[in-house]
Amino acid sequence: MAQSTVPPAAAARGMVAGDVWAQLRTRVEERLRHFEAGPPTPAAVYALEQEVRAAFDAAGRALLEAAFHRREPAARDQAAPKVRYHKQTYRLNKRTKAEVATSFGPITLWSWLYLCTEDGEPGLHPLHVGLGIGAGAATPLLAERVARASVEHTQAEVRAWLRREHGLSWSNDRLRVAVRDFRRGLAPFVPALQQERVVRWLAQAEASRGRHRPVLAVGRDGIMVPMRGGGYQEGSTATVSVYDRRRRRLGTIYLGQMPQTKQVTLSQVLTALVQGVLRASSGPLPRLAYITDKGSAPEEFYRRVLRPMKHPRDGQPLSWEWVLDFYHVCGYVGHMAEALFGAETPAAAQWFAKMRRWLRERRQGAAQVARSAMQLLDRRKMTKAQRAAFWKAYRYLRRHRRWMDYEGYRRRGLPIGSGVTEAACKTVFTQRFKRSGMRWGHESGQVILDLRVVYLSGLWEEAFARALAARVVPQPSGDPLANAPRGSHEARRTAPRCFAA
Repeated sequence: MAQSTVPPAAAARGMVAGDVWAQLRTRVEERLRHFEAGPPTPAAVYALEQEVRAAFDAAGRALLEAAFHRREPAARDQAAPKVRYHKQTYRLNKRTKAEVATSFGPITLWSWLYLCTEDGEPGLHPLHVGLGIGAGAATPLLAERVARASVEHTQAEVRAWLRREHGLSWSNDRLRVAVRDFRRGLAPFVPALQQERVVRWLAQAEASRGRHRPVLAVGRDGIMVPMRGGGYQEGSTATVSVYDRRRRRLGTIYLGQMPQTKQVTLSQVLTALVQGVLRASSGPLPRLAYITDKGSAPEEFYRRVLRPMKHPRDGQPLSWEWVLDFYHVCGYVGHMAEALFGAETPAAAQWFAKMRRWLRERRQGAAQVARSAMQLLDRRKMTKAQRAAFWKAYRYLRRHRRWMDYEGYRRRGLPIGSGVTEAACKTVFTQRFKRSGMRWGHESGQVILDLRVVYLSGLWEEAFARALAARVVPQPSGDPLANAPRGSHEARRTAPRCFAA
């Protein structure tokens, strides 16, 4: 590659590497001498660490600025006259400057602007693309840190952190653009990573010791989310977990979707993940469990998708066992206990504890609980409200008892509670989306939600690494010396062949 010229303004700021190291050493030694001249106090140590960090940040900005400028020639006759990027051709226009955010603070970057040969298309800075500088004008490291911070913290908190730790003053719009761009880069790699992770857990479960078959467990649930201009609407979350032969959970993949009619997108994503896992897994078929409460969306997903599902490799029918969440059912048993014996009475607590044990440990436990309740019904005097609550709970047990075989589920090594999915509602949504005063839009909420489930599933680092490795950079188009003077051997010798290492 050609020797690049550092812009005069950059050189004046001491961006030549030798000068940077010398200035850093001088500045740090001066701070150390000042510290050693006085007594060692906590305040002095605090000030020393702040000053040394500021010195390293200044050196980091200078070194990055110089290194970035060396990746592209400053002379017009050494720059490629045309480049190709995503099947479009761009022609050289002019050199412009931009402020780029780095983990050391803001730097000024000069780069060549190329205009698309097709009218109406936006221009291109090949150097920015080659360096991985995204839509928020941030380096890859800073963009990743901003996105990770946004997974857990509000916009105001992230902006305050950027100002405090990196000396960057960002607007809400710039922050949203950076996070949206980061999510766009990660999105294509997440489904394959989710599938690979579950297949790996299944292989680990198959190799484990114990008396049960491994279990592939799917769950889903809804949660109310505060929306802009519309009160609360129901968002949805889903989980895919693997249990080994000792009924230990090896891991969970989380999914989430902002409020949507009939939760169509979540169903599509969940179906694709399950089918992809079954197609890619080469081991024996695990037990298939679907653990939910009795909501309309979970029931429809079971009836329309899981029950008729066939194995994607051989077309054989699959046997999914729908498990009604044990603790959700216990809530109805508790309502019957309160109706029969009164709220918060010792008799109600005693009967409830006994029926909960029957439900979990006896064959046809749900039927036995219902029979015991009916035997007590005529002996108790109940108010109209108590009688209504009793019959509502009783009908629920009778209507859905075929999905309450908890003794059989436990004997076969299946989980009987949807605690993983219930916890997902809290970790995926509540902790980030339901803070005081929050209101969400569908698009902005989905951006944060997509990043949050990647982070909670433990796929963040691998997804980011794949996204970085897959980025395409512009390449010179045609003869890079087309605009060089005829016979210019020096220009021909030093002409750059690409824009990024």
